[in-house]
Amino acid sequence: MLCKRINGAGGQGWLVGGSVRDILLGLTPKDFDLEVYGLEVDQLETLLTSMGRTETVGKQFGIQKLWMGDLEIDVALPRTEKKTTAGHCGFSIQTDPHLSPEKATLRRDFTINAMMFDPLTESLLDFHGGQKDLNDRILRHVSSAFGEDPLRPLRAMQFASRFQLNIDPETALLCHSLLGEADKLPEARIWNEWKKWALSSYPSYGLKLLADCGWLSCYPELEPMVTCDQEPYWHPEGTVWKHTLQVCDQAALISSRESLTDDKRMLLVLSSLCHDVGKPKSSFINDKGRICSPGHAEVGVGISGLFLKRITAPGKLIDLILPLVKEHITHLHGEPTARAVRRLADRLVPANIELWEMLVEADASGRYPAPPSRPALGWLKLAQELKHQHNRPEPMLTGKMLLELGEKAGPGMGEILSKAYQAQLDGTIFDQPSAMQWYHDFRPWNQGSEGDNQG
Repeated sequence: MLCKRINGAGGQGWLVGGSVRDILLGLTPKDFDLEVYGLEVDQLETLLTSMGRTETVGKQFGIQKLWMGDLEIDVALPRTEKKTTAGHCGFSIQTDPHLSPEKATLRRDFTINAMMFDPLTESLLDFHGGQKDLNDRILRHVSSAFGEDPLRPLRAMQFASRFQLNIDPETALLCHSLLGEADKLPEARIWNEWKKWALSSYPSYGLKLLADCGWLSCYPELEPMVTCDQEPYWHPEGTVWKHTLQVCDQAALISSRESLTDDKRMLLVLSSLCHDVGKPKSSFINDKGRICSPGHAEVGVGISGLFLKRITAPGKLIDLILPLVKEHITHLHGEPTARAVRRLADRLVPANIELWEMLVEADASGRYPAPPSRPALGWLKLAQELKHQHNRPEPMLTGKMLLELGEKAGPGMGEILSKAYQAQLDGTIFDQPSAMQWYHDFRPWNQGSEGDNQG
């Protein structure tokens, strides 16, 4: 209907960008971008206002957002761009409704995003071989203008991960030439591209692309993994980097199998990326000639935090990832017991055992040609029996109970509650009567050191 109205007014509307790519892949587009030729900006604004609710979202780009029922469309005039200063936003924009479609596509980043589709005639304009590149799984730049925007290597990363693409060698060189402007990228845009990477089906493709383009040097927390060897007996796949690529793909596979929400998928994939970042600093060859990495999980916590802040990940997400990294080999230190499960559930907060078991599965399965496995499944099953797979145990001795027993609020009460909770994790406290018994056993011998709990 919109394109018919545009045609009736003397213009022509073309679907552009990702929506065309997705249609050719047989996917349902999430975003619709319409480029309108032959209408002046005032004509277009009047027409759009008559079709539904509108809002200007990119004045310098001539972009209007149109809502027609449940449909949301970004409508823009064709434009040219000229680099004026360094960085992702350093461009002078000029809209031109009479610009030729071929010239307009020159500002697009990749050939797969530079195709145009007319919904009325179902005709495709493909000036740069985008359809062939899409079929061949090649990510190729459209023109030399690609080298003017330092965000494009990160866009390349997430496109490669979403569609299993390999980067064209000349495009990789252009990405490498943009390294000098990497520090000028807006934080929000950096996270936006990494978020799309974390939600992709094939994250290893994006990581490999970063390495091929030299952009892994922007992430000193990741780069050392490329040359960090592992003990072949446990890791027949090779280096920590090769292992990590496999683990990230396994995490994406598990996320799809378990129908995880976007938030949980990002959590699992990013945890997989970070889980072994501590190995380069902790690995050495022991006296038996074997490569070992003692303490790499603990070492990896701080390194993971630095990396996640570098990609401007949200703080709440970082808080969830770090305990997963720290505990990702806990299952190797003994068989699951009720006590061990309770203590693990407590240490993982704000994450949980269910997510932890998925990370352990991804880690164990990222060792091809070794077969996939779930070595922590017994831990998960016991946690489910104890109902601790999603949360740590709730305290059975509470501050309210202590107040009713005559304790006074303060540091003394806090110490009692802390020790009671540790006793609960150990299994000494397991219900309300045992909590009361523990308190009565604890209080008399602690009376002197507590100073009658007046502090």
